[in-house]
Amino acid sequence: MSGDFFTDVPRRIPYAGPDTKEPLSYAVYDPDRIVLGKRLEDQLRIAVCLWHSFNWPGSDVFGVGTFDRPWLAPGVDVATATRTKIDAAFEFIDKLGVPFFTFHDRDVAPEGATYSETRTNLDASVSQIEAHMARTKARLLWGTANLFSHPRYAAGAATNPDPEVFAYAAAQVKTMLEVTHRLKGANYVLWGGREGYETLLNTDLAREETQLARFLTLVAEHKQRIGFTGALLIEPKPQEPTKHQYDYDVATVVGFLQRHGLANEYRLNLEVNHATLAGHSFHHEVANAIALGFFGSVDVNRGDYQNGWDTDQFPNSVDELTLALHEILGAGGFTTGGFNFDTKLRRQSVSRADLFHAHIAGIDTLARALLAAADMVESGTLAVPRKERYADWSKELGS
Repeated sequence: MSGDFFTDVPRRIPYAGPDTKEPLSYAVYDPDRIVLGKRLEDQLRIAVCLWHSFNWPGSDVFGVGTFDRPWLAPGVDVATATRTKIDAAFEFIDKLGVPFFTFHDRDVAPEGATYSETRTNLDASVSQIEAHMARTKARLLWGTANLFSHPRYAAGAATNPDPEVFAYAAAQVKTMLEVTHRLKGANYVLWGGREGYETLLNTDLAREETQLARFLTLVAEHKQRIGFTGALLIEPKPQEPTKHQYDYDVATVVGFLQRHGLANEYRLNLEVNHATLAGHSFHHEVANAIALGFFGSVDVNRGDYQNGWDTDQFPNSVDELTLALHEILGAGGFTTGGFNFDTKLRRQSVSRADLFHAHIAGIDTLARALLAAADMVESGTLAVPRKERYADWSKELGS
């Protein structure tokens, strides 16, 4: 097992059982345990995200970064730093022992002076990623393009008033969809962080909806053109960074897709934190997506119920996750999706090993919720009374 960055974690994190006193071990997450006919690992399909875990310096609006991430230090050689970051990411994934990872294009390759240079940077990083995938057997849960960080996207990507920005964003998604296909990714995600408005005073809502539908149609067409067999996923979020985003919640996105003839092309990637920002429980959003036939995958990072912004905390509530997992298991479980840890350490977690401690605790929480949900499925705790509630509809008057 290769490893130069996380030297305090010399081996893969083992399952040690509920009585373990070793913090660098799993108390609940036993990947080979059979749950409802599948290995626990295959039920949860856990992924590490390269964005928050390896590209966020631990900064906030009031303070600079606190984390020990040498590749983010000012003045470093960008190419060398990128290679070091990717090496560290796959060392982490391998030692954590989870099957999947996720990333944005800009997580693994810097933007160049021209689009051609940017593409060259990305191709070099993808080759490095391929080598690590072969070595570690890690798989790509989903890829995506960052259409929100660069200043060109200040007024949106697909919904930008400048058609040149629309075209640049389309090229960026085209490239990243091809990269995801090359890496045999299971899904491709689109999150419209800048697809919304700051004020209605200068916004043409009808035009921007048409532009967004045109953009998503182009993506679906290119998927067919290149033969990508994974799912296209849209990630709802109500606001932040914009005042109002067009992919507000499950119901909003489903209605949009149905209006524009895209209902057969897309499914949804649901985030716990985004559900609560929209005024819903995570359980509600999962149940609604399943009921409407649009459930795809999950970002398992949660929010703080006292804060009105996206805090991207690690999962720490079995209660919050159990009911959502009950819905997922009741619908047959994931097909192409999984649980992505799109999570942030807190700024005081300055030890390199803290990234392991946080993921281990979150993964054990998720595994415990899965076991509780599986017990509920097997016993019919909710399914039986739910069915009985509507029993009269199978009688003469109801039928």
